[in-house]
Amino acid sequence: MKFVILQDKSENEGRWLRRILIYVFGVFVLSLGVVFSVNAGLGLSPVQVVPFVFSLAGGLTLGTSMFAVLTIFTLLQIAILRKQFKLIQLTQIVVAFLFGYMVDFSFFLVGGVQFYGYFGQLLKLAIGIILTACGVTIHMQAQLVNLPPEALTAAITSKIPNGEFHKVRIVQDLTLVTIAAVLSFVTLDGNLYGIREGTVISAVLVGKCIQYTNRILASSLRALRVWKNL
Repeated sequence: MKFVILQDKSENEGRWLRRILIYVFGVFVLSLGVVFSVNAGLGLSPVQVVPFVFSLAGGLTLGTSMFAVLTIFTLLQIAILRKQFKLIQLTQIVVAFLFGYMVDFSFFLVGGVQFYGYFGQLLKLAIGIILTACGVTIHMQAQLVNLPPEALTAAITSKIPNGEFHKVRIVQDLTLVTIAAVLSFVTLDGNLYGIREGTVISAVLVGKCIQYTNRILASSLRALRVWKNL
């Protein structure tokens, strides 16, 4: 009997370890998507654009700015949910730090990759969108902690009668783009940074790409017998 208990405990620890490793890998893939999107120079997604402008204005690395903005998202959840906010959700700050570090590390790895011309910019943006979709799919499949932007959307939605997640996310994204535009005009040289056609393209295509990556990656992981043991 003791052997069975120890075996179950070992199996349970192994499952958690696999989920954590897959989650971290998903966050890393997501950070690569951010780097390719930034290097494309055609504008960033609503979630990425505020940290980007903040990094330009403050002279910080994009990873540091990501960490700061995502931490603010977590604090906003506390203000919105109050007693309903669970302490375990503070792990989002740890995730924010991990994500910020990986963004800077990804710049070190692939920040120098160059595709020339407008077509090259579109190609880098496409790679960024695909990597972002893959990263979101992988880290969400691990079913651990949501990244702060998604958690903030969920918190706001819970406080709106008959609120719908996707509608709240649209308003949230529009708010982020507006904040980035104001910050860009006020703190920089009066020009618009990080907001271009790529911002609209990313907003439209990332969600659609996630629909495909969910099917493709989930199927591949099941084939590898990863999720069957989770």
